[in-house]
Amino acid sequence: MRVGLLTREYPPDVYGGAGVHVEFLARELRPLVDLEVHCWGEGRADGVLRHRPWTALDGANDALRTFSVDLAMAAALRDRELVHSHTWYANLGGHLAKLLHGVPHVVTAHSLEPLRPWKAEQLGGGYALSSWAERTAVEAADAVIAVSGAMREDILGCYPALDPGRVHVVHNGIDTALYRPDTGTGALDRIGLDRSRPYVLFVGRITRQKGVPQLLRAVRGIDPAAQVVLCAGAPDTPEIDREFRELYEELSRVREGVHWIPQMLPRPEVIQLLTHAAVFACPSVYEPLGIVNLEAMACGTAVVASRVGGIPEVVADGSTGVLVDADDDFEEGLARALDSVLGDPATARRMGEAGRERAVAEFGWDAVARRTVLLYEEILEQA
Repeated sequence: MRVGLLTREYPPDVYGGAGVHVEFLARELRPLVDLEVHCWGEGRADGVLRHRPWTALDGANDALRTFSVDLAMAAALRDRELVHSHTWYANLGGHLAKLLHGVPHVVTAHSLEPLRPWKAEQLGGGYALSSWAERTAVEAADAVIAVSGAMREDILGCYPALDPGRVHVVHNGIDTALYRPDTGTGALDRIGLDRSRPYVLFVGRITRQKGVPQLLRAVRGIDPAAQVVLCAGAPDTPEIDREFRELYEELSRVREGVHWIPQMLPRPEVIQLLTHAAVFACPSVYEPLGIVNLEAMACGTAVVASRVGGIPEVVADGSTGVLVDADDDFEEGLARALDSVLGDPATARRMGEAGRERAVAEFGWDAVARRTVLLYEEILEQA
């Protein structure tokens, strides 16, 4: 079976959960199918073809530049039997390949443009284009993969013209051999953490979706003994970057032990930080699943997360962490939940152990890949 996997992010250029998903899914798919990955960048090697936006569009709206990559991807997929796209950045490429080459198109929905209105702040008029591309691809796809049950409901709510029989749930996965507790402390020492004090950890992009401003306000009043570590970069817009910096500076003035790491850390260092955190914070206001919660759980760390999207399908409230309602009391609720975990290390350890067990038992990438290939086979039989 010759499969073309379409994505914006692919190693070494991975900055979000969708990129992590594609990285590990591709690794597990390679022994099962003839896989060719198409992504952004330059060059070709080992079944990976990289495409860059057309130079004629340098300085143009990002949505138009994305469409130029999609056109290049579609043209290069002529020998594939099935194409599988991830995120709106690649969905149009998959849709065009379906029309041009007469092959089935599978879409994995990691998020939905109608549920991310703040993207208009980032893309301007390009948000209308990204929304059109996603809708066009999703409604015409032979199958749509939702990364959680909640995401499936969102897909059908946003795109009621879509046949529910074509929407399948395949949860995100985690490599629990890679993400596992690491007792090393080199990363902590390099950052300058006080190993005698607990710390709250956030890992994610600086975007409204991830709830970073809410977290920065919430941790102002938590236990003063706790440190705060923010592995936060890749701001969506200059405006959200400016807001983050102002809140970070305000937080640093009212409490000590606040550490911001704006650059992307090597994965082994992130694993060390996850392992030693007293609690991992995921304050997302929108999250189809949240791979980063699985990463924290696999490293044996308790999670405090918002009760939105697919997060409750990963974080078991009261067992592997604490869920907080994203309501008018959200910031106060986050602070209370973080303090409850910080103040009860024994319960935090039990939650971390339960999280590790859950990640191993239910979210392996090998199972994700097998379910995905079964869906491919079903679609090709129907074609």
